[in-house]
Amino acid sequence: MTGVPPVIRTPDQRIRVFVSSTLRELAAERAAARAAIERMRLAPVMFELGARPHPPRSLYRAYLDQSDVFVGIYGASYGWVAPGEEVSGLEDEYNLAPRGMPKLVYIKASQTRDERLEQLIGRIRDDDTVAYLSFDTAAQLEEQIAQDLATLFAERFEESQRPPEPDPAASVGSLTARVPVPYTTTIGREDDIAAVRSLLVGGANRTVSLIGPGGVGKSRLAIEIARATEDLFPDGTYFVPLEGVLEPGLLLPTIAYTLGVRDNGEAALEERISRALADRRVLVVLDNFEQIVDAAPVLVRLYTVAPTATFLVTSRIVLRIRGEQVYEVRALPVPPTAGTRERAAASAACVLFVDRARAADPSFALTDENAADVTAICRALEGIPLAIELAAAKARMLTPHGIAQRLGASLPLLTAAVRDLPERHRTMRATIEWSVSLLSPDDRDLFESLGVFATRFTLDAVESLGSGRAWDGRAIDGIAALVDGSLVTQTDVGGRSVYSLLAIVREYALGRLKERGDDGTLRMAHADYYTALVHRVAPGLRGSAQAEAVAELGLELPNLRAAIRHLVYTDRLDDAGDFAWSLLIYWWIVGFLAEVRVWMLELLAKEQPITPHTRAVAWFFALWGQMWQNPSEEAVAGLAECVRLFTESGDEDAAAMAVAARATARVQLPDPDLETAEAELQDAFDRLRGLGNGWAEAITEVSLGRLAWLRGGLDDALTHFDHATTLAEAGGDLFTLSVAGNQTGRLLLLRGDADAAGDVFRRTLLVSVRLHFEEGVAYGFEGLCGVAALRGDPERAGTLAAAAAVIRHRIGMFDVDAFTVHTALLDRVRAAQPDLLAAGEARGAQLTPAEAVAYALPAPDRDIAADIVAHW
Repeated sequence: MTGVPPVIRTPDQRIRVFVSSTLRELAAERAAARAAIERMRLAPVMFELGARPHPPRSLYRAYLDQSDVFVGIYGASYGWVAPGEEVSGLEDEYNLAPRGMPKLVYIKASQTRDERLEQLIGRIRDDDTVAYLSFDTAAQLEEQIAQDLATLFAERFEESQRPPEPDPAASVGSLTARVPVPYTTTIGREDDIAAVRSLLVGGANRTVSLIGPGGVGKSRLAIEIARATEDLFPDGTYFVPLEGVLEPGLLLPTIAYTLGVRDNGEAALEERISRALADRRVLVVLDNFEQIVDAAPVLVRLYTVAPTATFLVTSRIVLRIRGEQVYEVRALPVPPTAGTRERAAASAACVLFVDRARAADPSFALTDENAADVTAICRALEGIPLAIELAAAKARMLTPHGIAQRLGASLPLLTAAVRDLPERHRTMRATIEWSVSLLSPDDRDLFESLGVFATRFTLDAVESLGSGRAWDGRAIDGIAALVDGSLVTQTDVGGRSVYSLLAIVREYALGRLKERGDDGTLRMAHADYYTALVHRVAPGLRGSAQAEAVAELGLELPNLRAAIRHLVYTDRLDDAGDFAWSLLIYWWIVGFLAEVRVWMLELLAKEQPITPHTRAVAWFFALWGQMWQNPSEEAVAGLAECVRLFTESGDEDAAAMAVAARATARVQLPDPDLETAEAELQDAFDRLRGLGNGWAEAITEVSLGRLAWLRGGLDDALTHFDHATTLAEAGGDLFTLSVAGNQTGRLLLLRGDADAAGDVFRRTLLVSVRLHFEEGVAYGFEGLCGVAALRGDPERAGTLAAAAAVIRHRIGMFDVDAFTVHTALLDRVRAAQPDLLAAGEARGAQLTPAEAVAYALPAPDRDIAADIVAHW
């Protein structure tokens, strides 16, 4: 193997590993390969459509040209050979991989294998530039790829080029990791980045708004500014996408979700966010704000109470709020007249066209012959980046002269039809329309159908919309054509292939659907698909699949929002209530109760006929926050009505949970009736046990334990917590394991039993990490802090206390009761050994979450937890 290829990096400087395999046959193996590559801190390049019937050869060739290592995974299928082609996309990818590129090939054991695949494997075995191995399982493959990549780098790269050893605990908690990493180069924005940076220096401007028409590059510019100003915001940067958020009331829940602030209803969400931002130099990027501009005053309230936080907003319209500094994002400059190659090469717009055209056709170059046409294209498109990118994507089928001619003929007619829009918006819309017009009728219909999706979607979701449509059964080919045309982008999220449209492209697609009168049908199909997905996934929330269910629902959250919004909008109110109730555990675990409340209040405001069950669901969610934040007899009475309505509808399970909620509401009253509350909780527990609802039974046991503790019965409280833990363990319920375990640990600390408390807190900390339950992680740190204090280890106690405080501050957790057990122990240590405690606190304040978890846990739990946190 001779000749080391040039090292090509992604924008974050990671080595790229191209993965080639069939899609459906080897889905688990592809996920394993991705996990192995990311463990090595490398960038997987997984073009999921590479093995489809009509692969865009130039596209995956461009992917290969920008990659450093080739990984081939082969099973039993050779893949389909398209008409006019001699080989499948699978073999074509192998053929196109440069000879000097390192190649690692893995062959899955199989009883049968396509003959042509056997021939390809034979070629690979005869190629002395390829390393190949057999494997049996996806888990085995993951370990082998990780080992082979590590060996490859040790052999092939000089020490200065060698990537760092993977450190699961390194920088996992870095907030800048939340900012998207562009997969293409940003061109022509150096002056804009510098100008906006100057506006952000010093923090005098509370809100900086990037204003401009759709397609001008506001989102891309915001990403680059966020990455270029990390030094100005030492406490981190958050990127909050708002394109799927249509109700102003959902701004705060969406910000909270990104910040990691869990809304459990126990405090006003705005207060929790304000606490999370207080005294921290953070940048919060709010992308696509124009559709909820009525919520802009919320930002004033947030930065008034958190004056060190700064907001960077992208919007098509000015927010017009106090403290806003507007920065107009202009199109890229174009040459004043058509001219020479040198003049075109000096134009950012032309440079962008050439860069994107080269991605479509790697042989493309700016020449003396095509410079005038490239300039004409960019002038016709007024330097709008997205319009230029859409035009450049046609370079795989048209010359610059052909593109210029077609644009010249189409744009004037198209822009004339939309004179009611601002000039640059007309040009952008016309360019999208021209790009869509080049698609086949079936692909055009598919593209417009995608407008019903929010933010991102999967191939399965697309296929679910196809029934009765012209593209039914060929969605994968249609998506491929849209990817080729740069109308759809494909990425990997959580080991799954997902697709997306830019906001303005989605807006156009949905507009076309509405013009055709077809949006209602497709929105209905969309809502039905995600309703079915909820019914499939939700049962897993109650048992051993809880962590996986939470992760899957998190991936689909934007479309879950869109689905329930459509159910309410179209008066399918009973379906909306059922949808919301099915996900009660999910909303509770991840803290979306305020968001659900918005939808349920809208449902009730419809004043349409609904079933008693739907009315009970809506009132339950509406009252949840009130019973914690503004406890009153009215809230208790409202929950009693929920019990009645659930009972009337025949849902004894829901009625029992409402009884438990009513008892909890009684405990929150200024003059609580503890005896009645205890009787109601016991009644709810007995009902739930009889119904076999192990999750609700366990969480009700926790409530009984807390009530017993409140009444001074510590032995009874411990019995309840232990029983809740047993129930949760039997059901695989991580959430209740964390909650019950932390309560048990606190009681053991009160009794001075450091060994038992330490065992409990270590177990619950690991459980909280598995569920990505940061409140539970903070409680675990605090519990282990108390254990260290009991054992006379002030430095460890200080380190863990500070690590917990960092999480509490970041996610706005400020409930005082959680401090009452470990703080007294900490105070005693502070009085006796203040210097050692302070040294520990200084250390703990600097730890990332993963570093803190690794510090808190012994091996092997340390390694397990650090690996999990590394993938948060």
